[in-house]
Amino acid sequence: MMEVNKDEPSVTTLEEFMGMSLEERSNLPKARVKKLTRLEAELKRKEEKAAQIAAKAEEETRRRLEAASLVKIELDKNLPTPIECKIRDLKPMLGKRILIYGWVHHLRWDGKRLLFIELRDGTGFLQSVLTEDLCATVDAITLKRESSVKLYGTLAEDARAKGTFNGYELKVDYWELIGSSPAEIENILTKESNVDILLNNRHLVIRGTRASSILRARSLITQCFREHFFGEGYVELSPPTLVDTQCEGGSTLFKLDYFGSEGYLTQSSQMYLETGIPAVGDCFCILPSYRAELSSTRRHLAEFHHIEAECPFIDFEGLLDRVENLVVDVCARFMEKGADLVQTLNPDLKPLKRPFKRMDYTEAVQYCREHNIYKDEENKIHFEIGDDIPEAPERKMTDMIGEPILLCRFPAEMKSFYMKKCPEDPTLTESVDLLMPGVGEIVGGSMRIDSEEELLAAYEREEMDPRPYYWFTEQRKYGTCPHGGYGLGLERFCCYLLNVYHIRDVCLYPRYRGRIEP
Repeated sequence: MMEVNKDEPSVTTLEEFMGMSLEERSNLPKARVKKLTRLEAELKRKEEKAAQIAAKAEEETRRRLEAASLVKIELDKNLPTPIECKIRDLKPMLGKRILIYGWVHHLRWDGKRLLFIELRDGTGFLQSVLTEDLCATVDAITLKRESSVKLYGTLAEDARAKGTFNGYELKVDYWELIGSSPAEIENILTKESNVDILLNNRHLVIRGTRASSILRARSLITQCFREHFFGEGYVELSPPTLVDTQCEGGSTLFKLDYFGSEGYLTQSSQMYLETGIPAVGDCFCILPSYRAELSSTRRHLAEFHHIEAECPFIDFEGLLDRVENLVVDVCARFMEKGADLVQTLNPDLKPLKRPFKRMDYTEAVQYCREHNIYKDEENKIHFEIGDDIPEAPERKMTDMIGEPILLCRFPAEMKSFYMKKCPEDPTLTESVDLLMPGVGEIVGGSMRIDSEEELLAAYEREEMDPRPYYWFTEQRKYGTCPHGGYGLGLERFCCYLLNVYHIRDVCLYPRYRGRIEP
């Protein structure tokens, strides 16, 4: 069983509220009851209106179906054999007869003998037109969004046509319905749908134009990371995600029963990657990490994809250069390979410029004090050295500065036990966070302690039992070396590149406090 801190109650959703009795509702905060009651009434009104519209449409459809049952269409075998293809491969197919499979993304009737279908096949969108008897059959009249179909026809030019290749239209000469979709599809999701409805129906939301484009963009961004690492000679490793040690503190651990022993979902693959550097040198992984975060901000997840790397025989300046080079290069690769996605999702995206601004933690505290970015906004209390700068003021500072910031040298008591101390000031660590405008922190990294004695002292200071970490400690026993690494949150970086406000919108199925389904 998973265990998380349950001190903070979760927010009651509309779906939960609608299933509550009057007595259960009376235990909720009055403001929440008032809001949810209003939302419940709005939802019921919409459902009643939809039912009335559906009844009227049903009668009209019945009359049309009687006539449509007499219409039959057949494949003309005298036409050229079609070339089966994907929408992404259409450019050289102009003027040719093709066969294409996909889903009805949108459809529009123009009278009763002309039907426009926007087809989606996962690789793009294509306007297709059905005329005369092709759109007079029972299947055509009952066709709804998200039905899967098989279209035969000639690819022609039409300046009015919109799709992946504007100006291309499929003149359909025969088609078949593969999988139908019920009429209710039109009412499940609307522009007024709240977040709970959208997330409960995420399997349908991701079929939308923007959502599917974001998923494709995320895939391409991940590919760009791998191309960067492989181009720089890194080796990809696959550390375990079921572990018996902690990496980032016990308060955010997901605990589980591992065949009778206590285990955890990994917070980071860093320690395992460190063991890989004597074997393969520079190495990286792209794997899920888990944090039992009680935060409910727009940038926090309980499960996220962690792009982590470890590098031997480097110093702190070398580490900063590698972080900067990674982010700049991946941004450039994505803008080149995904130009169409950039134009759709974030046309204002610009290449990142080097060098990034480098700022020490102490300078950040001073900047906040000078620009009235407060630790306590209500009481106008300033930050002091030793204070953690939380997300909101950190992002405010980053947005004020307006460029990427490599924020360096945090106090040792604020950072993890494995971070190396600055030789010039042992109260500070050779640590770095990369802050991006609009998003905040996307990378955390540091030089790692390379002395066995120092690491054992760190265990003792943090009151950690060193025995479960013997394999990590022995990295310092059998041929230690200076080394450093970092972890980048893929979802946060996607938010930056794609100009997405909430981190849940770049996930296939987001996981955070209060959301574990579907």
